[in-house]
Amino acid sequence: MNIASLLERAAKLYPERPALLHGARVRHTYGELGARVAALAAHLRDACAVAPGERVAIYSANAPAYLEAQQAIHWCGAVTVPVNYKLHAKELAYVLQDSGARVVLASPELREAALEAGTAPDCLRVLASPEWERAASGAAMALHDSAPEDVAWLFYTSGTTGRPKGVMLTQRNLLAMTMAYFTDVDDVAANDAMVYAAPMSHGAGLYNYAHILRGARHVVPESGGFDPAELASLAKEVGHLSMFAAPTMVHRLVAHLKQTGQGGEGFKTIVYGGGPMYVEDLRQALAVMGQKFVQIYGQGESPMTITALSREHLAATNHPRWAERIASVGVAHACVQVRVANSEDRDLPTGELGEVLVRGETVMAGYWNNPGATKQTLRGGWLHTGDIGSLDAQGFLTLRDRSKDMIISGGSNIYPREVEEILLLHPRVSEVAVVGERDADWGEIVVAFLVADGEPVPDAELDALCLAHIARFKRPKHYRWLPALPKNAYGKVLKTELRARIG
Repeated sequence: MNIASLLERAAKLYPERPALLHGARVRHTYGELGARVAALAAHLRDACAVAPGERVAIYSANAPAYLEAQQAIHWCGAVTVPVNYKLHAKELAYVLQDSGARVVLASPELREAALEAGTAPDCLRVLASPEWERAASGAAMALHDSAPEDVAWLFYTSGTTGRPKGVMLTQRNLLAMTMAYFTDVDDVAANDAMVYAAPMSHGAGLYNYAHILRGARHVVPESGGFDPAELASLAKEVGHLSMFAAPTMVHRLVAHLKQTGQGGEGFKTIVYGGGPMYVEDLRQALAVMGQKFVQIYGQGESPMTITALSREHLAATNHPRWAERIASVGVAHACVQVRVANSEDRDLPTGELGEVLVRGETVMAGYWNNPGATKQTLRGGWLHTGDIGSLDAQGFLTLRDRSKDMIISGGSNIYPREVEEILLLHPRVSEVAVVGERDADWGEIVVAFLVADGEPVPDAELDALCLAHIARFKRPKHYRWLPALPKNAYGKVLKTELRARIG
């Protein structure tokens, strides 16, 4: 089953419904969007000679045409290769070479970078250009009949531990992920609007399928990205907004809404994930916006679908373990199994820390042209996430850190998130990231990078805060203040860059 059949279905059932908005303005109905996508797919097949199974890259910031490009690639049976638009041309060149993507669909401002990366001029199509519009009004092709095991999406990991790897997601993976949205995250009504404030090349873009299935609206902000004031305005003008956001984005949005006094009106659901949501930030978000939040935990290798912490769990403030639960990432999605294991892949008792393993219909088929990495990551039939966590008796998973981020000091394990949570209790600490620094005596020592809300806090004050809540050996040995923490396009803090600053 081709995942684009969801659009074909919606175009037939809801042809007059608004489908794609740029800001608050409707660009296309579902009938129009379906026709344009079928015509663009025919253009890819006929003018670009794209064959079923061939990889086609999208190199673009968020734009209305992004959704058209993504769906057109699916429609003709090709494989979508979404590329982070902030990548350098040399990094793009690696993705194109590794994936074998000959055809690139790029936004106008990235045309030259795509050419610099080696794309042949006759294989480059510019989104929303006159040529693009002519192709979108041309003859249509029938939907390609894809098999469930056919690769549909080739997502390249961030490459924090080496060269990026291409994660192969099949038609079955994407359909299972879409159904999991309804069972574990949220329902979708016709008047709902998914707003793409986070990059459509990543998790935010994967939520298009559930909203297409229900014939709901898709909103691309005019800025093309995340702007708290713009989102607040769209909440008023468009209403019923849902969005995927990294915790850092939630933090900024909540601060804006608190400052303006708008609150959560006009927002329906904010799904957060992609990094740790600190408890104090979550309490503040709930206080300002109300019960609008759902947490998901996933990876590119099991997209958006490992665990979920529902709004019902977040609202259950009278539950005796509410404080522990809101610090967790919830329970396993209905379509997967989750367990915590030791280094020999044996299950660990409740409450003990180990690696999080996942098995189910959303887990990737493997890494593109990388059988060695595939075998290692999927050994025993389970996805080895590299994340460290523990399960409680009810199945709530609490993450500590990536295994590579764990600090070992004097033989003791220190999980950065635990220290970060404590430092964020200080009212003048806005953001924090904790990393390890090599040390001749201790192996590693703890270093905290902080962003101040106002004046930086004296070291002694932060030391006292830590010593009041955690063991002395976990206390940072150094505090370094920055104007802002370095982040990637998806809002994740780049701890590799922070380690590089240490030297």
